[in-house]
Amino acid sequence: MDQELNSGGKVEPPRGIFQARVDDKGRLKLPSVFQQYLNTLGDQKVFITSLDVRTARIYPISVWKQNENFFEDYSEDPQTAEDVAFMANDLGADSEVDSQGRLLVPQGLRRKLGLEGQPVWLDCYKGRINLYSKEIYEERKSRASEAIAEKLRALERKGLK
Repeated sequence: MDQELNSGGKVEPPRGIFQARVDDKGRLKLPSVFQQYLNTLGDQKVFITSLDVRTARIYPISVWKQNENFFEDYSEDPQTAEDVAFMANDLGADSEVDSQGRLLVPQGLRRKLGLEGQPVWLDCYKGRINLYSKEIYEERKSRASEAIAEKLRALERKGLK
């Protein structure tokens, strides 16, 4: 999902998976492509949380505000929306990218997901930055590579170029 700039232009998210590290003080040094992405959006403030208690998510504050509106307006199953919002707030916190491109990962979140002093992998999806521990990254990579030739053929039959 491309993000809209206030001027009406599109902001393209970074493509690829990038390795970084959460230092012993809980700071994540964002690769430069993610710093540029946030700068282009005009968001130095982010909300860092986990919705599945496995993967951390770094939301530009403009994207997180859309989620807050979604939770408030979701009438199909309000209890589910309230529960997910509660978990997001329990594990999450606002953070700002500093002048060196670092942001602080909330202590409870980094401990729960085992991110302290560890390498992490980042990608961008649906306007958010996903942050994977080594264990989750390897699990996702393994799952994605299973029967990849068949998956590719099926998608090409549906129009993937």
